[in-house]
Amino acid sequence: MNVLLVGSGGREHALAWSLSASPILTKLYCAPGNPGIEAVAECVPIAASDSDGLIAFAKSKKIDFVVVGPEAPLVAGLADRLEAAGIKALGPSAQGARLEGSKGFVKDLCAENGIPTGRYARFRDAGAAKSFADALDLPVVIKADGLAAGKGVIIAESRADAHGAIDSMLGGAFGAAGSEIVVEEFLDGEEASFFALSDGEHVLPLAGAQDHKRAFDFDKGPNTGGMGAYSPAPVLTDTVVAKVVERILKPTVAAMARRGTPYMGVLFAGLMIKDGEPKLIEYNCRFGDPECQVVMLRLKSDLLTVLTATRDKVLNAVDLRWTDEVALTVVMASKGYPGMYASGSEIRGLDEASRLDGVQIFHAGTARRDGRIVANGGRVLSVTGTGENVAQAQQRAYAAVDAIDWPEGFCRRDIGWRALARSG
Repeated sequence: MNVLLVGSGGREHALAWSLSASPILTKLYCAPGNPGIEAVAECVPIAASDSDGLIAFAKSKKIDFVVVGPEAPLVAGLADRLEAAGIKALGPSAQGARLEGSKGFVKDLCAENGIPTGRYARFRDAGAAKSFADALDLPVVIKADGLAAGKGVIIAESRADAHGAIDSMLGGAFGAAGSEIVVEEFLDGEEASFFALSDGEHVLPLAGAQDHKRAFDFDKGPNTGGMGAYSPAPVLTDTVVAKVVERILKPTVAAMARRGTPYMGVLFAGLMIKDGEPKLIEYNCRFGDPECQVVMLRLKSDLLTVLTATRDKVLNAVDLRWTDEVALTVVMASKGYPGMYASGSEIRGLDEASRLDGVQIFHAGTARRDGRIVANGGRVLSVTGTGENVAQAQQRAYAAVDAIDWPEGFCRRDIGWRALARSG
């Protein structure tokens, strides 16, 4: 098969790494890709947002299957356009991608179908939003309804902060994404991510992971797109996973089908788990980043076969195999992230770090300039280790981090702390 992967981040590098090992793969292209992806795929300079360019390229190269990595093209309808052009694609329709594109839509879907989630309300008026927020216990969660590049969620610790967040979002801080907001109760517990595939009717559970959203050690600092992750997550016991599948994922897929908008693709559930009871925080319509990096390292089955079975609506015939090893990834980011940061600094030592035992380095925000690898984004590298347990995977990941020479970067030094606390 000729396959086109759309995207350029650490998630796409992990997907490309896994897809490149498929026995049914003939040629793998990635648009636009990054310097790390160049090792396993041919990168082509077409933006993920350029639907016309992607379709023209797919036709010219006789692409058999397209895997769409990021959420924005899916919400914009890229999968619909590819399918209309006769090109098979893995990813939900624009209607299906509303599960990520509108947080209010998801909350309404949960309310209508008895899916466990937090108390909430949707607002376009700041005064009404503040009144509702004042009636909730602190902290209060304020979310932009639409896509905001992972930054449209504010956890307000005081009434003043909540009011400020409401004014900011409805005042245009996140553009059109914040023209409507969701105000909801803060869910206490342990956060985790769980992934599944849906072909519109069947749900195939994949694996769980635990992300680290805060920028600094001990879960301090601003929220980010993710500073590290590990899989499996001990909080996701077999009993909890069964509840997630039966109470959250299957009812969601069934509800979307009843609406006449069946959901096909990756279903990523952001969860809060307390006393063994999971509640849905939000959905994403694609693999998470950096969770994808650790999930792909644990998958033993052929990814391409699994994804094509999803598109062809035969997921009920698929059986997955996973390694028992733990995978743990540490995100190296540009200093200043998630705020203002500088690009262009050189990163050295990548080859030496990648040769360490049990290490795989995924590029997220890098560029190649004059033969050098330089930082070209906020989250720049996902340095990943595997091992028999969390401690070994963590040791290998940080040994690789320490072998990388990049003074302009930073990382958290405590990725995996919850799992280590459980085992210790």
